[in-house]
Amino acid sequence: MKLKRKVAAGVVALVAVGMLTSCTGGGDDKTEAEAIDAFPSQWEEEITIDVFDGLANYMGVQEGWFAKIVKDKFNMKLNIIAPNVAGGGDTLYNTRVSAGELGDLVIIDKGEQLDELIEGGLVADASAYYPAMENAERFDSAVENLNASSDGIYAFPTSVSSLLPTDPSEGIDSTFGPFLRWDLYGELGYPEVDTLEDFLPVLEDMQNLEPTAPNGQKVYALSLFKDWDGNMMNNVKQPITYYGYDELGFALAMADGSDYQGLLDDDGMYKRVLEFFYEANKLGLVDPESTTQNYDTLWSKMQNGQVLFTWWPWLGQSAYNTDANMDEGKGFMIAPLKDQEIFSYGANTYGGKTVLAIGSKAEDPERIAAFIDWLYSAEGSLTNSSQTMGAAGPQGLTWDANDAGEPELTDFGKEVFLSGDATVPEEWGGGGYLDGVSTLNVTVVLPIDTDPETGFPYSYKLWETYQGQTANPLTDDWSENMGGATTTMQYLQDNDQLLVAPGASYTAPADSSEINTLRNQVKAVIVPSSWQAVFAESDEQFDTIWADLQKTASGLGYDKVLEFDLANAKEQNAQRVAIAAEFAE
Repeated sequence: MKLKRKVAAGVVALVAVGMLTSCTGGGDDKTEAEAIDAFPSQWEEEITIDVFDGLANYMGVQEGWFAKIVKDKFNMKLNIIAPNVAGGGDTLYNTRVSAGELGDLVIIDKGEQLDELIEGGLVADASAYYPAMENAERFDSAVENLNASSDGIYAFPTSVSSLLPTDPSEGIDSTFGPFLRWDLYGELGYPEVDTLEDFLPVLEDMQNLEPTAPNGQKVYALSLFKDWDGNMMNNVKQPITYYGYDELGFALAMADGSDYQGLLDDDGMYKRVLEFFYEANKLGLVDPESTTQNYDTLWSKMQNGQVLFTWWPWLGQSAYNTDANMDEGKGFMIAPLKDQEIFSYGANTYGGKTVLAIGSKAEDPERIAAFIDWLYSAEGSLTNSSQTMGAAGPQGLTWDANDAGEPELTDFGKEVFLSGDATVPEEWGGGGYLDGVSTLNVTVVLPIDTDPETGFPYSYKLWETYQGQTANPLTDDWSENMGGATTTMQYLQDNDQLLVAPGASYTAPADSSEINTLRNQVKAVIVPSSWQAVFAESDEQFDTIWADLQKTASGLGYDKVLEFDLANAKEQNAQRVAIAAEFAE
């Protein structure tokens, strides 16, 4: 790789960038970092680094077992600065950039944000450290691709893998899908579900079978939340993916580029799912607290058995499919929706949209480079992406090699992953396991990738030992009624119900100031109007809300923003086609 041979500045002086900051920097002054070919085996002085993390849902110093691993290896503490927690949208980002220092380690989106930080001198060129980064070198093509337009190595990709871009990036479960309480579905005799709308009578019957949860609270088939609303009502977007579409701004695009829609098309998928939720609410299937609750509240309801349907495996299954429930045959499994063709994100050969970078004012950039490199290692991949991302966690704690040399969950690991949590031994940092997971909330190497030394996946769910350990009445019944499939992905692939969008690592261009203004005022109408439509009191009111939404959005500039988003969606597909062809050669 030609970038690897460059020795550039480890710290670049802040220059004047009007759009970024009112500060002025030191012109062409910069401190050269001496190239190294190995990192120290230990670090004498303890440091605390500020991690500006656009994905984090936690603010403060990392604690628990992951903190102990980082402390033991790097003598370093991680102080997480999370705009998601601080609130105010981009306010925290803009404030820190204006001050000329975003963080020592920066986790942000590539594209506009990264370009601005490079231009403004807020991130360092790590070329001097790259020869020592043996783990990152495994994904050298992704590093090179990310930094192709730069004169150094200013960022490192995330969500990388050694898989082909046409391979699904998921493990045993698809990212999206109609996951329901399989035990109640079975009690009904496994009724056929031809289309999305056919779920309504099925869900109504399921709710009638179990109207009250064990905690005495009322059960609802569907429970929604507002936390993740953006350009649209996020919960409405999810069932759209059952038919091969994903969002890009106000556009909906099929994974294979065969169709494009606008959110407000009369015959489009967004209106179809809105109508589905509206009809469900008329039947009493939608939790009335949906308009005020957040994701955490919904998670608790899932745990308590108060919800019967979800569009993500990592919600219903993670919250409810405990050992105790599954031993009773209870739990969430994907349903056999006949006309589904579920959207799947192809493996990002060149990485995802989020990147890691070293802050230009970091006091110890070499140590941060070593930490970044470790995140690409087997140990880093297993621990950084544990629990929420599906990786197995620390060897010797949650798993270990058995007599046959195969990875297998320990009793502690079974308690964590199958029962929901466990108390960590003091020598590993103490506290609850979930309280100690990495708060970086970013996957550097996909858990479905394999350890190059052992050949085993980082995700414990892909281990044969795990699948043998976890066979239970729930999974046995599901498999028996799903043609013998043992995993969600196997079922979808065997039945040609998965549509993979090749992993092209596409980043949409930044909105112009005009598009940004128009988008903000349009989505401020789309989101509340969507919620109003779901809870409309009559067909006439639903139709009126929809018509008013179309008219108001159009007057606020919806059509111009949609034209921009559709052009981006088509460019995204062109890149998907190109990368699929590149790796097919």
